[in-house]
Amino acid sequence: MPASEPTGASAHDAPRMIAEGPDWRVIAKPAGWHTLGEPGESGPTLESWLRAAYPEHAAVPEAGIAHRLDHGTSGCVVAGRTAAAHERLRGSVGSSGGARKTYLALVRSGLAEEGSFRLYFSSRHKGSRKVTVRREGTGPECGRCRWHVRTRAVDGTHDLVEVEVVGRGRRHQVRAGLASLGHPLKGDPLYGGPPSHDAMPALHAWRVEIEGTTVECPPDARFA
Repeated sequence: MPASEPTGASAHDAPRMIAEGPDWRVIAKPAGWHTLGEPGESGPTLESWLRAAYPEHAAVPEAGIAHRLDHGTSGCVVAGRTAAAHERLRGSVGSSGGARKTYLALVRSGLAEEGSFRLYFSSRHKGSRKVTVRREGTGPECGRCRWHVRTRAVDGTHDLVEVEVVGRGRRHQVRAGLASLGHPLKGDPLYGGPPSHDAMPALHAWRVEIEGTTVECPPDARFA
């Protein structure tokens, strides 16, 4: 079933709703917005925007947001419109990985045309800025992705890659996983990539498939 009237958003727009179902919405999060409010963080949050734009979300924990995107990542965020929907979606979109999520990334050129990885991701302590990637680990740390290159040498040094998260996602899975293969994202010096003028990794949550509906959020000019 197609999503209802999807629209795009640039990295510098305010958030906007791009699709809705009976008890959920998909919001286009701009790069540079936090998904949820956290102590000690400043800047706009999608959580606050949702509560103001759609009062029904004000009564739902975390405004119904079912999963997070990093501060610098743009694209699709799913939010439940009721507490029951929030719990259900946290399972399917968040912890269990039942919903399919696909990203676009600009990575250092030379990645194989297509491929996959199965790696293990962990943090040294709660609040660590960076995750550690290993070839072996325990089940809960496992993160899987498959990719294919869409466009070579978009800006002369980076390829545009489509990356699907397979199953449950891990924190920084796409960023750290591709960097461990020698292909860090543009604008991601935390994992060995070159800095960018906007100081944000070139990562966009392009597509989410949720309960029979596919929603796409067209990327901004960074990915042209």
